[in-house]
Amino acid sequence: MNTFTPLQLRRRFLAIAGTTAAVWGLGLGRASAQSAPGKAEKAAEPLQQLQQLRIGYQKSAVNLVILKQQGVLEKRFPGAKITWAEFPAGPQLLEALSAGSLEFGLTGDSPPVFAQAAGKELLYVGAEPPKPDSSAILVLGDSPIKALADLRGKKIVLQKGSSAHYLLVRAVEKAGLKWTDIQPIYLAPADARAAFERKSVDAWAIWDPFYAAVELDTKPRVLANGRDLSSNNSFYLASRPFVTQQTQALTVLLEELTRADTFAQTRRKDTIKLMSDFSGLDAGIVSLFIQRRPPSPVSPLSATTVADQQRVADAFFKLGLIPRPVKVAEIVWQPDAARLAQLTRK
Repeated sequence: MNTFTPLQLRRRFLAIAGTTAAVWGLGLGRASAQSAPGKAEKAAEPLQQLQQLRIGYQKSAVNLVILKQQGVLEKRFPGAKITWAEFPAGPQLLEALSAGSLEFGLTGDSPPVFAQAAGKELLYVGAEPPKPDSSAILVLGDSPIKALADLRGKKIVLQKGSSAHYLLVRAVEKAGLKWTDIQPIYLAPADARAAFERKSVDAWAIWDPFYAAVELDTKPRVLANGRDLSSNNSFYLASRPFVTQQTQALTVLLEELTRADTFAQTRRKDTIKLMSDFSGLDAGIVSLFIQRRPPSPVSPLSATTVADQQRVADAFFKLGLIPRPVKVAEIVWQPDAARLAQLTRK
């Protein structure tokens, strides 16, 4: 590995910062102010040598899609092989991550719980704020189902182990029903939509952008969304070797994801076009999906988020939907104080 003098390290840091600023159309005013003469400063740590970074994502992963479409990581990690793999849902993504086919990916709240209960090797490394409006339980417009209690004895289609799974668990609980009072039908989103539209099932628990697409296409009724049921948190997970061996690269990655969210919030039209071009979805669908998405900067998991995720895990174990209890905190990355401050600064 190359070694650098303090002066060379400083020049390397400024070169990297300049590249990032060019990508996002930002100036270096903040960096320059922090580097003003007369202020004590610590020489920037050089990026660890990153050979490859394999990222799993879904159509709902706005921040990741922005990084992919704009080639940001290729600029931040010159020489590294950056590859991207799309998955229909979180469970499939985490299976690939635990099998060593990925280093990093984004899922909803339930997939990590199922993965941890199955003994999969992974770590929570970041979280986005709750998105309760971005998932829902839907029925067709002419359905006789009017309230959650009407789900008794009905077939509800969903992706097993997805965020929609926990949404349905909470909905059944709120309705005063038992899990055994409903008939869950486990299908991936594309097959689930087909079953829903041909009336092979009575309801569908789903998330955006699949939710937005069917909402505009077939005008279903929303029986319930995540409000008062599920926070619908989004989590970034990584392989343990990546976290332990590439800590600085992980820090850069989380910082760039937050910059991507700033882009999404301040340049909405550009984001809609970028997401539409990537996904092939109509711009109207993407626009509806984006409207329901709150500002989503990325930060390490807080104690509150860990506690919220523990409730998800406990609910699945109580119902016998996972084989053993899990302690979420056992697989949460704990950055050191300096790195935590770097990732959570305003």
